[in-house]
Amino acid sequence: MYYAYLVWIEFGVCAVLIGLAGWRLSLYGDVIAEKTGLGGTWIGVVLLASVTSLPELATGVSAVAAADAPDIAVGNILGACVLNLTYLVVLDLVHRQESIYTRARQGHILSAGFGVLLLGIVGFSLLLAQKVDPLSPGHVGIYSPVIVVVYLISMRAVFSYEKKQMAAYVEEAAERYPHLTLRQALVRFSLAALVVVGTGTWLPFVGEDIAALYAWNTSFVGALFVAAATSLPELAVTLSALRLGALDMAIGNLLASNLFNLLILAVDDVFYLRGPLLSHVSPTHAVSVMSAVAMTGAVTVGLLYRPPDRVFRTIGWISVLLLFVYLSNAYVLFRFGG
Repeated sequence: MYYAYLVWIEFGVCAVLIGLAGWRLSLYGDVIAEKTGLGGTWIGVVLLASVTSLPELATGVSAVAAADAPDIAVGNILGACVLNLTYLVVLDLVHRQESIYTRARQGHILSAGFGVLLLGIVGFSLLLAQKVDPLSPGHVGIYSPVIVVVYLISMRAVFSYEKKQMAAYVEEAAERYPHLTLRQALVRFSLAALVVVGTGTWLPFVGEDIAALYAWNTSFVGALFVAAATSLPELAVTLSALRLGALDMAIGNLLASNLFNLLILAVDDVFYLRGPLLSHVSPTHAVSVMSAVAMTGAVTVGLLYRPPDRVFRTIGWISVLLLFVYLSNAYVLFRFGG
């Protein structure tokens, strides 16, 4: 009993540290981008989109390189994608004026489309890897360079499409940080990054302890518990953006984070030296891939159709569907995960 308490205390400490440090990381990353003039460039967009996903990166690399827990690494990434889309339900609930889909710009469909494309590549590669040995340059699966190329194309396309809106945001954001210098932002960003990396390195071991303690499969633990902890920065940044009245920034952050999360799979593949990563994980992860595809499709429908109705004046039908898919995904992973 004492050991069980200790494990959950460790997990709670990890979640709190990642949540607080991840939020500061996002803040100071935004300051650095604006102070250096990178905020309005394609490089700046890529950097800012990746900042909130640093916990997933640190946790994934630690899981494959130190803890030898590939299922936790992949489950964390795919679970974070599903959870990020579930955060849209939270947005819809908090945004009391009207459904978020009646206010959001339809340009988010571009990010959602690239998300489906990347998820399709991952899902196809995952299922194929269970049947045949994939082509691999060295120990890395051939799908990893494909993911990198598609990600870079997606970031370039999204930036080009959103250039005017991004320029307006940069001007507004620059006025919000007059009290901070570039040096202060760099120092504080580095400190927050150290906390995130250190905690992210520790988290896979805690996840393995939780799985062993309750005889749960590591796919389930990675997709739900570890993903919930590493996704806290996205939730903090999203709610902060909504509080500022920047609904499109909140939605864009979640969709862009999903794109970077899928890129992390390619990074994890490089650090996993026993062979292509997707060949050494449970095929049950395909459930999370399909859940994320279905949820992204629902978001796309919402952005196009813009349904104004709400269920009991709380959330829209799209949010109900997102929540249903999330809970179904969790149940299937718990019952049948490997």
